[in-house]
Amino acid sequence: MTPGQFITKWRHVELKERTASQSHFNDLCRLLGVDDPITADPKGEWFTFEKGASITGGGEGWADVWRHECFAWEYKGKRKDLDAAYNQLLKYKDSLQNPPLLIVSDMDRILVRTNWTNTVQEIHAIRLDDLNDAHTRDLLRNCFVNPDALRPQKTRAMLTQEAADKFIAIAQRLRQRGHDPQAVAHFVIRLVFCMFAEDVGLLPDHMFTRVVKSAHGKPATFAKKVAALFAAMRTGGDYGADTVEWFNGGLFDSDDVLPLEWNDVEDLIRTSALDWSDIDPSIFGTLFERGLDPDKRSQLGAHYTDRDKIMMIVNPVVVEPLRAEWAGVKSRIEGLFGTMSTATARAGAIALKDTFRERLRAFRILDPACGSGNFLYLALNALKNIEKQVNLDAEAMGIGKVTDASLTGPENLLGIELNPYAAELARVSVWIGDIQWSRRNGFEPARNPILRKLDTIECRDAILAPDGTRAGWPKADVVVGNPPFLGNKKMIRELGEDYTVALRKAYADVPGGVDLVAYWFARAWGQMQAGALARAGLVATNSIRGGANREVLKPIVQGGRIFEAWGDENWTVDGAAVRVSLVCFKKGKGSAALLDGSEVSQVSSDLTRAGDGVEFANASLLPDNKGVSFQGPVLVGDFDVDYTIAVTWLLAPSNPNGKKNNEVLRPLRNGKDLTTRPRESWVINFGDMSEGEAALFELPFKHVVLHVQSRRLRANDVQRRTNWWRLGRSGAAFFAAIGDKSRFIATSQVAKHRMFVWLDPAIQPHQTVIAIARDDDTTFGILHSRFHELWSLRMGTSLEDRPRYTPSTTFETFPFPEGLTPNIPAAAYANDPRAVAIAAAAARLNDLRENWLNPPDLVKREPEVVPGYPDRILPVNEAAAKVLKTRTLTNLYNLRPTWLDHAHAALDRAVADAYGWGAEWDAGMSGDDILARLFRLNQQRAAKAPPP
Repeated sequence: MTPGQFITKWRHVELKERTASQSHFNDLCRLLGVDDPITADPKGEWFTFEKGASITGGGEGWADVWRHECFAWEYKGKRKDLDAAYNQLLKYKDSLQNPPLLIVSDMDRILVRTNWTNTVQEIHAIRLDDLNDAHTRDLLRNCFVNPDALRPQKTRAMLTQEAADKFIAIAQRLRQRGHDPQAVAHFVIRLVFCMFAEDVGLLPDHMFTRVVKSAHGKPATFAKKVAALFAAMRTGGDYGADTVEWFNGGLFDSDDVLPLEWNDVEDLIRTSALDWSDIDPSIFGTLFERGLDPDKRSQLGAHYTDRDKIMMIVNPVVVEPLRAEWAGVKSRIEGLFGTMSTATARAGAIALKDTFRERLRAFRILDPACGSGNFLYLALNALKNIEKQVNLDAEAMGIGKVTDASLTGPENLLGIELNPYAAELARVSVWIGDIQWSRRNGFEPARNPILRKLDTIECRDAILAPDGTRAGWPKADVVVGNPPFLGNKKMIRELGEDYTVALRKAYADVPGGVDLVAYWFARAWGQMQAGALARAGLVATNSIRGGANREVLKPIVQGGRIFEAWGDENWTVDGAAVRVSLVCFKKGKGSAALLDGSEVSQVSSDLTRAGDGVEFANASLLPDNKGVSFQGPVLVGDFDVDYTIAVTWLLAPSNPNGKKNNEVLRPLRNGKDLTTRPRESWVINFGDMSEGEAALFELPFKHVVLHVQSRRLRANDVQRRTNWWRLGRSGAAFFAAIGDKSRFIATSQVAKHRMFVWLDPAIQPHQTVIAIARDDDTTFGILHSRFHELWSLRMGTSLEDRPRYTPSTTFETFPFPEGLTPNIPAAAYANDPRAVAIAAAAARLNDLRENWLNPPDLVKREPEVVPGYPDRILPVNEAAAKVLKTRTLTNLYNLRPTWLDHAHAALDRAVADAYGWGAEWDAGMSGDDILARLFRLNQQRAAKAPPP
């Protein structure tokens, strides 16, 4: 059939839909050169007319045409309402396997709507005469043979980012004109919602865009017109010739409007061209919060956590348990029909179904750190999808039609958020998400009001009440969320000393050294113990697995159960990538759990598999290792200076006390200095001197007055305010421990590879360095062995993808070979053959590395300007300097040349012999075997240790 023949035939047909639709579709197939349904699929398995489908909300229906993984097609008679046809498809689509295209036609027009998840919907409108165009026919043919050709390129995330960018520019200009940031945020959020409301048909005939365009060239008129619109939306009423429905819900609580200027109105006009109906609430709040909150401007353009990550919490805590409950109810319903009369069974089945739907209506989801609402939105979306599935299943089982569209909605959600910008955005994200769900499933949004009150999203502190007690949480079925990540050492600086002290006092059962996020775990567990919570799923930095933080998980494991966890995952916090743990837990024991996606019998408090008697969470600190490893002194201020300044001070005349500045100056090495090339940075350290004693070192003290004093006098920590001229922690214990040592061992606290180096005792390790007060090659070799590397990886946490080493969990728990432990002076085992073998292999490894890092023909060694410091290592010329920039330990271990492998293999063999495991090592010990043996040694040593 030619285009002309098709157009001529169907231009004059006035038959009703039922009479003409199949004939029209068959002719269209002939026009496009594709087989009609009966020819292509005589059994009607994948391409058919009248495809039966259950309707969301109740009832049975038939899609006029269905083609598997291509489209569902609904016909109406000529000049009939095609929007009604589309709404029918929305209610069928889930039973039709959610096809990528939803097509409606009245035989004069064909409307093709895309239906891919998380893309901006596109509509292709084709009129009868358009079929003369080959491109149009190709588009229609692709609906049959290549629907992916119609997949929209713009994702919902891209649309949301574009929309946010434009409104953020308006918000920033309003703040620059002196308007209050909170008033700006509230006003802009209302403008945003108006854009959305008109694109989903809740404001008639693109009313808001008409208002904005009417202010083009005369922005002074904008405020009056929009104030009148806000007033109408607050209560419902007339606006000009149009009637506006009742919105309010708290968003339109007044008709206050901020004045706009010409460029603001221009931006609004451009923004109105976007399809706001498809913005993505899972990121909407995050993007707008960054633009509306002045404190978060630095995060503009940064990444955000995607919905798949959030669903790793929502699925196990909300979705899977409720689906399992419904599966149990379905099984009981099916059982009724096998044991009772039909009428009795039907009545019982309907009661069971209705009871479960009421369960969903009453189900409450709390996010006690809800931010701008992404967890809440996705949790509500999941809950409504469960309810929809219940309706479909109930209809399929023949137990009556569901007359109401949805029992679940924003009232199912509870939230607590301290930031008022985020709290308001959370409410708007939920409202938008609820309206979008209704539209995408063929239902009308709520009315009278359109925006149901969301006072259940509270703006307050979630863990500490104003009176200093634990903050109350509302009773909920489940808790989900992403509490704030703030390390223990930053809490006083960020939250204030009074708040931090009060928080620790209120949670006396929580160890004092935990990160802020740990208090949410403790609070959730308290709710479970009180019977006010069934399940929880929280995100934490992966440090929750170790140290003091792990203590909040121990009671959960002892009295309840971690039923699903991910120990080390990528996450995005405040626009930055971090490594996190996802922990889902409940009260009471149960069957197998999931860890990192695999089934295990039990998850330990360090988020590893429990069983076989190897519970690494129970590894003990060993007295043999105590007082040997230290974090480098903490500066807390600009105590570091460059080499030029340090040399000036070192060469300066004696101070009034008759002493030289070298008594308070040391070369400084941070973690990066160890893994790359060391900088020539020095540090001022007055130790425990009084202010008067420190002032006698004139030049260093003057530097501290100029660069440190003002900051430290504002510090929240009393000691750091009082002793402002001293380092945050002087490292006195470390310096005492290395007092008689010729060198000490150091490693970067956070590094891709676990590498140890030797440092001169005149060097001060930075707080990013872990220093071990031993100077013997045997200890160096044991620490650099595969045995200690595996242990440190297993017992430590990580920052992003770099493992973290700590004095406590990774060093003090490690069981050294018997007789070679750190509490024994090196001289006492100097003649032990095991120690000799390890020392020789360790020295060889170190020599080879040093020769690679600093080849004699590329470097020269110069004495420091005054005695008492290690020689400086300098390139012999510029060409050598370029080569040396690439000679770093990180690069060396990335390359892992054969000679380095051989050196480590010799060291590992010597250490295996020291443990008495040489034969097993030669046979090929697995990492799990090594860790299990080390854990048993740890437990044996701990059992023998005298009580503290």
